[in-house]
Amino acid sequence: MTGFTLPVALVPLLWLSSRCEDSRRGWWEAFRWALLVFVVWNAATVWWIWNATPVGPFAATLASSFLNMLAFMLYHTVSKKGPKALACTLLVAGWIATEYWYTAGEFSWPWLILGNGFSHDVWAVQWYEYTGVFGGSLWVLLCNILIFETIRARSAARWTAAAGVLLAPPLLSLGMWLSWEQPDEGTIRVSAIQPNVGCYSKFDGDDTWQERNLAELLAEVPEGVDFILMPETSVPGHYWEPALSDRFEGQREGRFWRELTDSLRTSHPEAMLVAGASTLRHYAPGSQPRTAYRPYADGYYDVFNSAVGLDSAGRMQLHHKGRLVIGVENTPTVLFDILRFLVIDLGGVVGQLGIGQHGTAFAHAGTTVGPAICYEGLYGDFFGDFVRRGAEAMFIISNDGWWGDTPGYKHLFTISRLRAIEHRRAVVRSANTGRSGFISARGDIGPTLGWEERGVVTDSVPLNSGTTFYTRYGDYLGRISEYLMLLCVLYYIAYRIKKKNHLVQ
Repeated sequence: MTGFTLPVALVPLLWLSSRCEDSRRGWWEAFRWALLVFVVWNAATVWWIWNATPVGPFAATLASSFLNMLAFMLYHTVSKKGPKALACTLLVAGWIATEYWYTAGEFSWPWLILGNGFSHDVWAVQWYEYTGVFGGSLWVLLCNILIFETIRARSAARWTAAAGVLLAPPLLSLGMWLSWEQPDEGTIRVSAIQPNVGCYSKFDGDDTWQERNLAELLAEVPEGVDFILMPETSVPGHYWEPALSDRFEGQREGRFWRELTDSLRTSHPEAMLVAGASTLRHYAPGSQPRTAYRPYADGYYDVFNSAVGLDSAGRMQLHHKGRLVIGVENTPTVLFDILRFLVIDLGGVVGQLGIGQHGTAFAHAGTTVGPAICYEGLYGDFFGDFVRRGAEAMFIISNDGWWGDTPGYKHLFTISRLRAIEHRRAVVRSANTGRSGFISARGDIGPTLGWEERGVVTDSVPLNSGTTFYTRYGDYLGRISEYLMLLCVLYYIAYRIKKKNHLVQ
């Protein structure tokens, strides 16, 4: 509902840490309290993964709690034996560094970054265009530390400082929110299709019925639109690149792609269709990447979760998903069969998929757009890659039905509001089922389709060619925090050695 519990959420745990005695027994007492807090928080937040795989919440909670514990227990250890300022700096740097590891590593889980908690309070975090969500984490941590230290000191002056840090960013943001104006660089007309197909029957069901369902919805798109969106992997089947043929050596696009092209030529000749599909790429022996482990026709092939841009002339553009879902889409080949029971179903297709290297922008009729796929919408810096490559508006195609009618798909939609603010790009989202819709560059929600609604939603989308500070420099706060965390640890080690040597003398 809101992120405004976060600025005080760690205060009880900081208080418990301060009450633990400076001993091995006290360290383990703090460890137990912290473990309880972080496990409960993680489990209570991501329980909905259970709907896709019962092991998912346990795996996510284990990994996320470990990183939370790493940052907090470093703080606790230093706070008992080192300078207070060093301990507080280590808590902030360590926490943000471990959050950054969520996004930078091959196995990543960026869902519970503290800054994401304000996705329902976009009026308060307009300054994310300078800092990204790690700026939100920094603010939260500073508020918790200052409020805790103020309670301990019982000082009126400290209350003034704590209140200033707590209130200044939201008030500044409110001013930005009220005064921000969309640049006048024109608009495009976009239709987002929501086919409402069961996420499991989608891959195991009747392909012919799914094709007819998409064709019927395409016929409902109003005239004059510039772009039409279909969800992630909405086109059933697998297609060989580059022509997206039904057959390995085919020189023409597959039958259904030809049908889509004909439909565009007849009803929407000026529009580009952006649709999700599973595509295949063949490699000669010795030239395949590590993900292409499947042998075929004297070589190997990769399976990509792709976005396809198709116009009425049959021209195609491709973007391969570059941020894969942990476990279900991204599992080392050697480990996949052994660890299959641990996969976390968050959408997409199962197995080690090919990995796109960057965000690919689609150009059409003088406009450039970014076709992000599902999980890519959780990564602010990667999302910005589309913008750095010229995207004037952003699309997200997704398949959120894996988790059922739970907070999962709702939160994935609202996190897209933060991406809009970070890069000041309007976002259009097309999901297999709820929630599809429009988000302004200020983070405001426009027309949407809800859970299990089938249909088409259409609106005008403003364009922007400018870049924000965050777009240009990405997750710089995460990178700085890594170095600061290392320096704090090294300083603490030197401090302890010097202190022991002084006692010996």
